[in-house]
Amino acid sequence: MVNHKVYIIIVRNFTNRKLLMIIKVENIEKLTLFAKAMGHPTRMDILDFLLKQENCYFGDIHDVFPNAKATISQHLKELKKVGLIQGEIEGPKVKYCIDKENWELARLLFGEFFSKNANKICCD
Repeated sequence: MVNHKVYIIIVRNFTNRKLLMIIKVENIEKLTLFAKAMGHPTRMDILDFLLKQENCYFGDIHDVFPNAKATISQHLKELKKVGLIQGEIEGPKVKYCIDKENWELARLLFGEFFSKNANKICCD
């Protein structure tokens, strides 16, 4: 029998409803996907930009960043693929925003991971 470590966390989401989150060791894969998607400075800039918006950003996000349009599109695609952002096409423009549920999951997973102590010092 395999013993799976399980974490049960109760949090309040953006609508102030209680959420019961069960975080299993298998979620290390999801954490890895989040980390990989966030592993580029432009993607971090995009996330930071969207986090600073009061509402979803509605417009041509390509105009906000100095990178080529194709480059920004690829970064948006990667962030959307792992669920950190949402994007909806409305007419000629796209509405972008942080996916609040996945953002909270990423926050909890990173928090759990980084709350572990590095007990052994192996290097000076």
